[in-house]
Amino acid sequence: MFQALNPLDATSLLTALGAAGVFLVLFAETGLLIGFFLPGDSLLFTAGLLCTAGRSGGVHLSLPVVLAAAVTGALLGAQCGYLLGRRAGRALLARTRNRHLLDGAARAEELLARYGHGKAIVLARFIPVVRTVLNPLAGIVQVPARSFALWQVTGGLVWSVGLVLGGYALGSSIPNVDRYLLPPVGVIVAVSLLPLVLEVLRARRRTRTATKHQEPAA
Repeated sequence: MFQALNPLDATSLLTALGAAGVFLVLFAETGLLIGFFLPGDSLLFTAGLLCTAGRSGGVHLSLPVVLAAAVTGALLGAQCGYLLGRRAGRALLARTRNRHLLDGAARAEELLARYGHGKAIVLARFIPVVRTVLNPLAGIVQVPARSFALWQVTGGLVWSVGLVLGGYALGSSIPNVDRYLLPPVGVIVAVSLLPLVLEVLRARRRTRTATKHQEPAA
């Protein structure tokens, strides 16, 4: 069973590890830089689908257990990432040559600078890679511990519980939807990127507006 485990495939992870896989993946993805490649969004949504009754077969998960695993992994992982960043400093990021992590760090710094601690920490939960890097980065730039804890809990609960319940609601309303996992999982991954897309559009709009105001009158 372990040999068949594919860490990049949500269904494989859940079949092999069950709810424990949810905890492990979310903890690694939000707390450890090495977990940036893990499928947090699709895993949560798929786990919710696999909690529904009347499925066609295969693994079946308990909704309360999945929710507990998701919340615990998301919150403890983020807090662990923050503490690592606070203690280890920028050496954590300086040692990596991974382009995805470096890009994520740049985007995370931009979020913190543009939106402030609270909004940036919540938004980062919905952006792959950025949610991995922002937590240690928050520790590096000395975001106050109480402020970080408040906002990471808020964002973590909305993200983890929302995606699990979204998958559960879809699975409950459409019989045997697990036979067609790829389309809904693709949709939820796309939806998870919407906050980033919206923020990019807003930033461009603000830039155009600022440029117009700076243009000298004819």
